[in-house]
Amino acid sequence: MPTPVEMPKLGTTVEECTLVAWRRRSGDRVSAGEVIADIETDKAAFEIVAPVDGVLLATFFDEGATVPVFTNICVIGEPGESADQFRPSALPGSQPQAEVARPSATPAPVEVAPLAAPQAGGPPVELSFSPRARRFAAKHQFYPRSVAGSGPGGRVLEEDLRRLYDASPKAPSPAGKELGRTRVRLSGARQTIARRMRESLATAAQYTLNSSAGAAGLLALRNRIKARGRRPDMVDVNIGDMVIFCVVKALLEMPQLNAEFIDGELHQYSSINIGFACDTPRGLLVPVVKECQGLSLEELSLRIKGLAQQAVEGSIAPDDLTGGTFTVSNLGSLGIESFTPILNPPQVALLGVNSIELKPVRRQGGIDFVERLGLSLTCDHQVIDGAVGARFLKILREQIENLESVAELKQEVGKDA
Repeated sequence: MPTPVEMPKLGTTVEECTLVAWRRRSGDRVSAGEVIADIETDKAAFEIVAPVDGVLLATFFDEGATVPVFTNICVIGEPGESADQFRPSALPGSQPQAEVARPSATPAPVEVAPLAAPQAGGPPVELSFSPRARRFAAKHQFYPRSVAGSGPGGRVLEEDLRRLYDASPKAPSPAGKELGRTRVRLSGARQTIARRMRESLATAAQYTLNSSAGAAGLLALRNRIKARGRRPDMVDVNIGDMVIFCVVKALLEMPQLNAEFIDGELHQYSSINIGFACDTPRGLLVPVVKECQGLSLEELSLRIKGLAQQAVEGSIAPDDLTGGTFTVSNLGSLGIESFTPILNPPQVALLGVNSIELKPVRRQGGIDFVERLGLSLTCDHQVIDGAVGARFLKILREQIENLESVAELKQEVGKDA
């Protein structure tokens, strides 16, 4: 009996996923547990595996299609069995009925009148094309004489034009040849990052305050942790973990920054959910450590490392990428001395952590060089005034400079040292 394969629901907030690529095609034999497709949400990438042994009877969506969760995307069965009963209703990116019933058949192209190039700055002739298809044609100056329309009644969709455009030969421009230019199509996740960054700058009145904190305590504690050696029962707490721990302490004193600005209202939270920027092969992800206010330094470090590893491997759950109330972005390990973090809306503040540098400090009529950790705080001026942001940085500096007296790890490290 044929077995349908659904687009999974990868978290409570996920309503649709992008079908990035098919690993197997109609007619291929697959084994239970074998990866048959790659998908991604706006946060992370995942794999779909075959639930049973059999033949991939039909695929219902093209690569690049956005598919609602719980929608059948393909059917696995035995040769001769029909997949028609599992075919979803017509959706953008879905394949025509002829492809589903007979995977090897090629749908007959729908003949349409040639799209005339725009005249006097006007739009091209509109005939059986969706609005998105017309925009695609105008953007790429692509006016084919015939197109296989997969929409209702043979209506030509953007996906139809894109597939034909990608397959058509293109003469490289002289500039493209000279520069060795390569066109790279952005992934769905990368496009989402780009959109959110634009929205962040367009919807928030962002400003950044730069300061620094004495790093002697951080470095001393880090050296003690390293000196005790690697042991299975010990967490390798690093500088970044320590700073986030101090951020949690500072937010407990100034909850104004542990907030979101939504539809003209400020929402302050008692739970501190820290998001931390994580560089992954799929782009920037922001895993979220929930309920940080109740965690020790070692517990916090363990949670951060576990989420970071899942993000890099691509196995992180979508729910672990949502719900943040404050974000930390650490570029210090890359030698960045100062930068301007961009808010993660609707959050009202984000801390950038910079490198530790030797700075001159005036002491008792002389100049000493001390190691200081750079801090860059971006706030939304709609709800967080400059003085409020400055006070938060002052409290954070005090937490960092007195970490050895507040970190629960201090006593244990001291015994091991």
